[in-house]
Amino acid sequence: MFAGVHTALVTPLSSDGTIDADAFRNLIDKQFDNGTAGVVPMGTTGESPTFPHEEHARVVEMTVKQVGKRGLVIAGTGSNSTKEAVSLTQSAELAGADAALLVTPYYNKPSQEGLFQHYRAVAESSELPLMLYSIPGRCSISIEVDTMVRLVSECPSIKAIKEAGGDVQRVIDLKSALPEDFEILCGDDALTIDFMKEGGVGVVSVASNLIPAPMVELVKCMLDGNPAGAESVAAKYEPLFSALLTLDTNPVPIKAALALAGECGSRLRLPMVEMSDEKTAELKSILETLGIL
Repeated sequence: MFAGVHTALVTPLSSDGTIDADAFRNLIDKQFDNGTAGVVPMGTTGESPTFPHEEHARVVEMTVKQVGKRGLVIAGTGSNSTKEAVSLTQSAELAGADAALLVTPYYNKPSQEGLFQHYRAVAESSELPLMLYSIPGRCSISIEVDTMVRLVSECPSIKAIKEAGGDVQRVIDLKSALPEDFEILCGDDALTIDFMKEGGVGVVSVASNLIPAPMVELVKCMLDGNPAGAESVAAKYEPLFSALLTLDTNPVPIKAALALAGECGSRLRLPMVEMSDEKTAELKSILETLGIL
């Protein structure tokens, strides 16, 4: 179901901090014009923690309408509040989303039993297929393999996981413990090839906001058994992957890159702020070298 590239969409903002609907629609069209399999509105790259429920719902609804039937809409509906995650997931289902992405609860640091109960509650509240999202660098915890086994066994709607812990061994461990049809997607552009070599089926990509066609080519090469082709793409764009990861906290660098390319503004919702002039200049140099600007 989830094989391919799914873009973790940024949420463009106008100068007054409201959603820039025109830029957002253009960004969505760009994804499907270049072959992406799906988009993820209101994930953490979309700044979901700073969007109230009514705006969150509006962004998902806008995405569903703009995508039409061109690909999947995987709505970000995660929260560190189970009640809120349930509400957001149900709202996304009503809006017509195809699936939901649920980040591991952050800050409150639940136990593995707490994670199990959290995800089971969401699964029981909706008919949507669910992709869980483990990112210990932001949430301080990961979803342990044994917990994944319990969840997949008891919750048939949990179909996939976005792994963003930077550990290829996790892919190996999950593949060996979970059913063959359970899907693993990489959550880090730079590790897509390594994850897919061990059985991953694609990537939830930040870079594809800016470079959808190369990311689609990279993943297609891997799915077609052409790792050399994929590695050629990855080698070219490694400086961009690195910059998006290291210059500032996501989604600050990708918004700066899109602004430099004239696709949307670089504004963010507080407490996130725009990248410094020095780092923006560094990013601009990389984009010019790659021929993006």
